[in-house]
Amino acid sequence: MEQGEPRGSSVQCPVVHGSSCLSFSAQPALTRFRADNARGPESSHIAALSSANLRERVRRALEAAIVAGELQPGALYSAPVLGVRFGVSATPVREAMLELARDGFVVAERNRGFRVVEVAERDLDEISKIRLLLEVPSTVEVAEVIEPDRLDHLSKIASEIFLAAGEGQLIAYLDLDRSFHVELISRLGNDRLTDLVDRLRRQTRLFGLDQLVESGRLHESAQEHHDLIAAMRARDTAATESIITSHIKHTRGLWVGREET
Repeated sequence: MEQGEPRGSSVQCPVVHGSSCLSFSAQPALTRFRADNARGPESSHIAALSSANLRERVRRALEAAIVAGELQPGALYSAPVLGVRFGVSATPVREAMLELARDGFVVAERNRGFRVVEVAERDLDEISKIRLLLEVPSTVEVAEVIEPDRLDHLSKIASEIFLAAGEGQLIAYLDLDRSFHVELISRLGNDRLTDLVDRLRRQTRLFGLDQLVESGRLHESAQEHHDLIAAMRARDTAATESIITSHIKHTRGLWVGREET
């Protein structure tokens, strides 16, 4: 039995840290997942989802919670107790956590659970540099070939990003931002490149998002998506290069609450 595994309905602590329990005051990713699955008989197709699909949905929710900092770096989490929070069994949670371990989000600790990996400054610097090397020339290449209807679609995502930033919907912001950049790169038809860009983005975490929302700086970063689309509509590769470079550096600054030049 993993540490922190519930015995009946009395267990309330979703986090195990050493020998003590830590509690969440807010669990938007976990709560939203459970709400999405708490539907009536008319939505029985949810109950018919395969275990693979359920595992993927759990993984996405866990990943979003980690990226947003709801699941705390350095803390140890029990799959059975998180399963209770999701309203599912421990199995899809454990399987999702093992996938996250392969991506470097968590480390499995035998008979205890999964510890969220702490991301160091050096890690963020290295990832930012790799993103600049990969995404800048790739985005410029996309600007030369992307179809107007795809730009229209990306513009809708950019508007949703801007709205999420303005409303302080941090999980939605992170998910939409990732979707925007991955879909953009996917226009090159290079699956390995798209997967690598996605993996790098998933290995990063934004710090201090609440403060950034209050200060309006997250809104500034959201606006850059619209600026990028405008440059690409004009087939302005120089502007595209400048905007995506600034956006990646800006994001690196947001990670630690500093300006990047």
